[in-house]
Amino acid sequence: MSPAMPRADYVASDGLGLAAAVRAGRVSARAVTDAALAQIAARGPAVNAFTTVLAEQARADADRVDAAIAAGRDAGPLAGLPFAVKDLFDVAGITTLAGSKINRERPPAARDAAAVAALRRAGAVLLGALNMDEYAYGFTTENSHYGPVRNPHDPTRVAGGSSGGSGAAVGAGLVPLTLGSDTNGSVRVPASLCGVFGLKPTYGRVSRAGSTLFAGSFDHVGALGRSVRDVTAALDLMQGPDPEDPVCSTRPAEPCLPLLGDGVDGLRIAILDGHFARGGEPEAFAAVGQVAAALGVSRRVTIPEAHRARAAAMVITASEGANAHLADLKRRPQDFDPLTRDRFLAGALVPAAVYVQAQRFRAWYRAAVADLFGTVDVLLAPTTPCPAPRIGQDRIVLDGVEVLIRPNLGVYTQPLSFIGLPVLSVPVTRPGALPLGVQLVGAPFREAHVLRVGALLEAKGVVAAAVSA
Repeated sequence: MSPAMPRADYVASDGLGLAAAVRAGRVSARAVTDAALAQIAARGPAVNAFTTVLAEQARADADRVDAAIAAGRDAGPLAGLPFAVKDLFDVAGITTLAGSKINRERPPAARDAAAVAALRRAGAVLLGALNMDEYAYGFTTENSHYGPVRNPHDPTRVAGGSSGGSGAAVGAGLVPLTLGSDTNGSVRVPASLCGVFGLKPTYGRVSRAGSTLFAGSFDHVGALGRSVRDVTAALDLMQGPDPEDPVCSTRPAEPCLPLLGDGVDGLRIAILDGHFARGGEPEAFAAVGQVAAALGVSRRVTIPEAHRARAAAMVITASEGANAHLADLKRRPQDFDPLTRDRFLAGALVPAAVYVQAQRFRAWYRAAVADLFGTVDVLLAPTTPCPAPRIGQDRIVLDGVEVLIRPNLGVYTQPLSFIGLPVLSVPVTRPGALPLGVQLVGAPFREAHVLRVGALLEAKGVVAAAVSA
């Protein structure tokens, strides 16, 4: 029997570090899995991140990894790495809840979602499914059916959303890697508030097959992790064409992990001004300044009409989301989370002409931003306008104006996912303070640029995951 893995060692290591130890025989996959399950038992109830823990399946998967290594076979690049997934990804044998009460009536999934299957094929060990905003519509994961996800750094505060369980599970040291989805900021907002790395790839770079969509023309599959290399490894394994997702790009996979050590020489980096430099607390902009100073960057640029992009994103996602759930909204509105139901009902009332106009503006905005990327490679912006608000808090004063918290947590993320840009949210080092993230934004399919910048900042100690174990 393999010796137990100390809890401190498990929490301190990133995912690829654990996988390397398993592959080298320094620790067994079973010992790593048992350490993960012990951490979930110890810390899980405090953050309410998991909706399902797959303990027996995880142990069986870990044993298969160990058997492969013992037989001299390649157990995969993620051998023994524990991970968990937002509960909108299909996992064979369990019902995909998507944060809802209604979905409890559905049969268990017959097979894993494409992204889940890709990580499991690489030897990663699935620990379970994670709490989220109902149908991915929200920024705080205050779910009325399954309870709020609590921030691992202060349980009175939100973890962000809609991938709140994904952010909290990494920030609490439960697992080093999680999968989430990002429509308007649902990977990046919890990454910022929980102090972890969050990657939203280019729209269409990763297959969404087997996942529950919120708004089809926006939804991305992303990863949250303890390090830049963890989320990069996940991207490398998940990316590539997939005929089962009609929007998935036909571009061949372009691995980014080998490029992380290339540095930033030759990259043109600038700070986003205008919309991205107002409407937030001073500490959000100070975090951007901290990153810019470490990179030696002072140039500022403006994305035109970013505030209108945010408004158009709200129109389109509300309309598409409402349309996806229209039958249940008519038949059983009482079974929705009240906040989700009301937003969907409002989306159902958006006139078609307004939706069409928003899509026309989207095309113009995409072209305008493409022109900007002719002069710059990576853009810097706050991820969220403030650190995590308190659970149940409705309003906050930002830049002297009282605003609703839930929609405004995405004020800086929505104009970027509106046109599917790749973004890495990095957790800025803030000793003694609640976490905050900074977005590193690239041109479409230029994930390598933002990941190289993130890796350099991590090596300098400017950014680092804040794991509260």
